[in-house]
Amino acid sequence: MASIHRVKRSPFWWAAYTGPDGRRLFRSTKLTSRSAALRLALDWQGVAKSRATEAQCRRVLSDLHESVHGKALPGANVKEFTAQWIARKKGEVEPSTLTAYEDVTGRFLAFLGPRNTDDMISITVADIAGFRDSEAARVSPSRANQQLKNLRVFFQSAWRDGLIAENPAAKVELLKADRHERQDFTLEQLKKIMAVAKDEWRGIILAGIYTGQRLGDIARMTWAQVDLENDEIAFTTGKTGRRVLLPIAAPLREWIEEADAPDDPTAPLFPKAAAVKKTSALSNQFSKILAAAGLAEAKTHEKADDGQGRGAKRKRLGLSFHSLRHTATSMLKNAGVPEAVVRDIIGHESALVSRRYTHVDHKAKKQALRKMPEV
Repeated sequence: MASIHRVKRSPFWWAAYTGPDGRRLFRSTKLTSRSAALRLALDWQGVAKSRATEAQCRRVLSDLHESVHGKALPGANVKEFTAQWIARKKGEVEPSTLTAYEDVTGRFLAFLGPRNTDDMISITVADIAGFRDSEAARVSPSRANQQLKNLRVFFQSAWRDGLIAENPAAKVELLKADRHERQDFTLEQLKKIMAVAKDEWRGIILAGIYTGQRLGDIARMTWAQVDLENDEIAFTTGKTGRRVLLPIAAPLREWIEEADAPDDPTAPLFPKAAAVKKTSALSNQFSKILAAAGLAEAKTHEKADDGQGRGAKRKRLGLSFHSLRHTATSMLKNAGVPEAVVRDIIGHESALVSRRYTHVDHKAKKQALRKMPEV
């Protein structure tokens, strides 16, 4: 039987009720109205008596919220909260990040199937782990880990909104990535790539080599960000929001000078790439270039000899556009460039560098890029 009581030095009514295990529980209702406190105590007793699931508890809280505020708790449904969250993120993150969030939430809803209309509180650690493993069967371990990290952001927002008691995705461990998955390109491999690359992809690859930046940031570069007079390019990274000012290496400058500059300075430096909404689609285009250079297996929809169809996980040689970022780092270090200068160019932040170096001279970066080999 539920009852309410007054406690010294507390302005709130306290509820006493019997828990599912038979123990007598006593907790504050955080309410000053006797009638509202009694209703809450009876709700608690009803939930405990029926040994309700977390989802039932959520419905009780939603009903109580509706009785007090005139509306149910918002976004308890996984599918509904997903739509709300994506709409909210449109004004908070870069387009590339938003696309990544749309991708992971869409895949997660598909993974849940009919359960995607259940309450957020019903999602368990096992559900998240199952999704992670299903992604790992489709893509590389590092990609599956990135999907998990994005899902952690999603559930963290649900936790901040009070829809769940804890973040279930935070309890799921990352997969052990293949140590051979990430590789650097050799100079010979870079020359093979440049031999088969055409049109603006030559410029994109040169930008990857001589700036060490991510594919999405390079694809979004505009002519307004290029200053040939001062021999520098300035932009803001999509992932970290870091403001970058880099000298233009001679090979990249040569490509830019030969490109057709439009009248509109805000036009993209690489218009075809900028028109592609998903960075993953650009990554697929680069994979075809690698295949043409003999550095990767050509993707095919035909059935392999081992009997696995197009849904099977593809074999990977560990080379991707992101490898250019690692390659640029290696080339600079091999040329004897100080680590602080390398980190400033590539954008690898660390507490050590932030503490010891507040500014890397532009001249030092220019001298560093001059030490990189010609591809």
